[in-house]
Amino acid sequence: MAETQRLMLLDTASLYFRAFFGVPDTMKAADGTPTNAIRGLLDFIARLADNHKPTHLVACWDDNWRPSWRVALIPSYKAQRVEFVSAKGEQVEDVPDRLEAQIPYIRACLEAIGITVVGAADHEADDVIGTLSHQATMPVDVVTGDRDLFQLIDDSRGIRVVYTAARGVGRAEVYDEKALLAKYEVPAQRYADFATLRGDASDGLPGVKGVGEKTAASLVTAYGDLDAIRAAAADPSTPMAPGVKKKIVAAADYLDVAPKVVAVAKDAPVGTYDATLPRTIKDPERWLDLVELLELGSSAQRVMAALDLGPKA
Repeated sequence: MAETQRLMLLDTASLYFRAFFGVPDTMKAADGTPTNAIRGLLDFIARLADNHKPTHLVACWDDNWRPSWRVALIPSYKAQRVEFVSAKGEQVEDVPDRLEAQIPYIRACLEAIGITVVGAADHEADDVIGTLSHQATMPVDVVTGDRDLFQLIDDSRGIRVVYTAARGVGRAEVYDEKALLAKYEVPAQRYADFATLRGDASDGLPGVKGVGEKTAASLVTAYGDLDAIRAAAADPSTPMAPGVKKKIVAAADYLDVAPKVVAVAKDAPVGTYDATLPRTIKDPERWLDLVELLELGSSAQRVMAALDLGPKA
């Protein structure tokens, strides 16, 4: 029987941030290099591979965590995460120093193992995930703690979200269209409209002032997409509550631009890539050097076992 193919797309930064804050920061190599995020991410990948059995895997990367085209539309987008602007005008994200030191090693480990890493110029990992999902010819598991990616769920194509924010990686919630509807009372194809109305303070998206999650869901249920909701708000004959109409109309400037900011791109310049999981370690010498340098021990063993990368008879 042929192996059932399934592509797993990792929101890599979401996972290594979770690892950094969830694994004791006392974990370090002999030279003092912190390793909690590195080991935690490898453990997460092992657990995910054991639980969901992907045949293809991509670690999606933030080549730009705050894309210029999103900031041009909504200047507050992720503004609270900017630590400083470099002499070259580059915006530097506020990342703990002990995590910042581990990120190059994380990428080096993934590449040495043979896990494909894909980013896209002036795009976030979300957009890479959206593009790879759009291009996929097999079912897809999107692993993330970011609710924005719920908009990609599509039962007809087998695209679901393995959501780590609520219960962690080991007990991650798997969202298909039915689960999403039960949770938010909106269909997946309308989730971006719902999210635009609701906003997200953690991303600097104000939403429509005075419209919370329940009201946003009820508007989507009653009227459909954002264009229809705005048309209903402008029409005196519709049964939409006058106070809600006023709020929607007052948010016109925001609603003109927010949908493009909230929508996950499906045409990011990802280039060519091979998502097939390796059958052996891609760069054994480099991998061994990293395992020894960082003292990855059991974490290295777990990820190799889960991906079946050990010695072959």
